[in-house]
Amino acid sequence: MTRPRPLGGVLVADFSRVLAGPLATMTLADLGARVVKVERPGVGDETRTWGPPFTEHGSTYFESVNRGKESVVLDLTETGDLAVARELIRRADVVIENFKPGTMARLGLAYEDVVVGNPGLVYCSISGFGTAGGRDLLGYDFLVQAVGGLMSITGPPEDPTKVGVAVVDVLTGKDAVIGILAALAARARTGHGDHIEVTLLTSSLGAMVNQGQAALTTGVAPGRAGNAHPSIAPYETLRCRDGMIAVACGNNGQFARLVAVLGSSALATDPRYATNADRVANRETLVPDLEALLGAEDAGTWAARLTEAKVPAGVVGSILDALDLGQRLGLAPTVTIGAGRAPQVRHPVRWTAYETAQPTPPPALGEQSHAVREWLSAPTASGGDLESR
Repeated sequence: MTRPRPLGGVLVADFSRVLAGPLATMTLADLGARVVKVERPGVGDETRTWGPPFTEHGSTYFESVNRGKESVVLDLTETGDLAVARELIRRADVVIENFKPGTMARLGLAYEDVVVGNPGLVYCSISGFGTAGGRDLLGYDFLVQAVGGLMSITGPPEDPTKVGVAVVDVLTGKDAVIGILAALAARARTGHGDHIEVTLLTSSLGAMVNQGQAALTTGVAPGRAGNAHPSIAPYETLRCRDGMIAVACGNNGQFARLVAVLGSSALATDPRYATNADRVANRETLVPDLEALLGAEDAGTWAARLTEAKVPAGVVGSILDALDLGQRLGLAPTVTIGAGRAPQVRHPVRWTAYETAQPTPPPALGEQSHAVREWLSAPTASGGDLESR
């Protein structure tokens, strides 16, 4: 027997726009929360106009991170609408905002202003560079990829390269959700919420893992190695007769099986390649040796043979190829959001004990304004009253 989704009954007041914040609030919606998205009159979230591509409903950029929400239009410079925003926050379990630092304080909506009336509130602020020395810096994913070191380790040696998706925004949104869920769990024990701060820069740095630790340990900043791994070989793309294959040999046994499939088992005992450290040190000869063998067949043929031999390998494919792979593997990678609309990539976590609800489509600008305003005008208990949840 399934139960309602994990965050059923949780109300989220979403004052965010663009990507990191909206991704976080869509994740909470996917987990069962009710998300009310506050948007500016006339324009709303600026990503509504970020395209092409567009559908008949709007930009695919906006639609990618705003399903399952309700949109209410509020002019936060207008007294009446500001009062509506305050009431929404008073009833909320979670607030997420990514205005420029100081904006919510000027509106009287900062954590310190609203927590008195809602002590159980979990309030999450997202910014590019924090509220101290970086409060006046504008935070955009591409900028943070540059100044945060990610581009310094991405791409070929001669050319710093950004990742092909706004990965810093994505990481920040996921970090925000982690912090919010932890704060909600703590609130269940203590009755009190918290103010969480997440920045693009710290989320980017936190994702550097082994590269970051290498820099801290050695005092030397890692460089770019294209598709090669700095500590493992072969763990990179290799050229076949018709295209590229990705090979990820994590141990000596996998390497031995790789070269056996390629018809050159002797390479496994070659002193240059006998251990992973040897292979990393001799990558300049290892790659040409392997590619000379791989050139005899197409990438798809090698991928099938290597996979059968338990060597991690696959053809370098497109996003559509990846979606097809997920479908063939039974992972159900997409979800439908309504008749006449393209499917979307579903939330990556699945549960066995909780129901999977049909998500609602991304809202039109102000689509639920009347209903939300009417709901907020009716009396209710404070959001800080845990008995009312």
